[in-house]
Amino acid sequence: MGSKRFYLILILLSSLLCITITMGGCGMGSKETVAAEKYPAKPINVIVPFAAGGSSDMIARVLGKAATKQFGQSFVVVNMPGGAATIGMNELAGARPDGYTTGIVGASVFLQPLYGQTRYHYPTALEPVVQVASMPVVIATLTDRPWKNINELVNYAKQHQGEIKYGHPGLGTAPHITGEMVAKTVGADIVQVPFRGDSEALTALLGGHVQLIIAATPTALKEHVQKGVIKILGVAEEHRLTILGLENVPTLKEQGIDVAFSLWNGIAAPKGLPAAEKAQLAVGFKEMINDPVFKKDMEDIGMSVQYLGPDEFSDQWIADNAKLTKIVKETGIIDLIAAQKN
Repeated sequence: MGSKRFYLILILLSSLLCITITMGGCGMGSKETVAAEKYPAKPINVIVPFAAGGSSDMIARVLGKAATKQFGQSFVVVNMPGGAATIGMNELAGARPDGYTTGIVGASVFLQPLYGQTRYHYPTALEPVVQVASMPVVIATLTDRPWKNINELVNYAKQHQGEIKYGHPGLGTAPHITGEMVAKTVGADIVQVPFRGDSEALTALLGGHVQLIIAATPTALKEHVQKGVIKILGVAEEHRLTILGLENVPTLKEQGIDVAFSLWNGIAAPKGLPAAEKAQLAVGFKEMINDPVFKKDMEDIGMSVQYLGPDEFSDQWIADNAKLTKIVKETGIIDLIAAQKN
């Protein structure tokens, strides 16, 4: 009997020990699951497919100032310039869709696959999260030119076909596309002259080598406007600018030209971003973007805050892809770029 009792006690103790271990294990597993589900648990990379100092880079860094407060984690801005933004977008599209790699994107998402073969088809390989801001495209000329507004310029251009030249920052850029849209809409032969960036185009205007420039950097023109050297004839936006000192510039639509093309910037992630992480990112970005301090910082660098949530941004994403595909084909921009490459 003593031996049987001993074995019974031993079996009972063993059972209790197993239960304890199992319950402890379950408890540990629950803690690990909670820890795994916490997002974000580490810094979030923000890929900028351009060099430091540009508008996309500045957006990322302004957002980064509020990241820790909003997300409890910092943003790591990763500049990856080159390949007309394709190097950075390739890195973004090829990253794990875990919410820890995001990027600043713009019209290049749609345009680069149209202009040549790319590693990824960015419109479908990337997931739009939120739209952040828009950089307005403006048409400017020297104040000593005889045109007081865009309609006087158009009338002159129609009467002097091929005489007016406009400078822009490069073939296939948003200002170039805007210029071709205007020329096509009004039925005038206005000659495009590509430069390497807005600053070169501005220098050409000041030197009298072109009669107009179409640029996406209105703040760079602001000093010349204030000095009375340059006048802005119109802005290719749905609404007037909110930039201090340029609020009275009429839109092209106000002047009877049905052209509006905003150079927006937004946040995207690799396709397949889990719904929970996407929702949390969207909420955090919304708070940051709608903060008055952020809006002021954006206006200081010449950008207008235009927040769109995930659903609205997805709709805009699809619409702009279709719109730009149509425009660059109809205006012959694709043919110009192909000829340049050959």
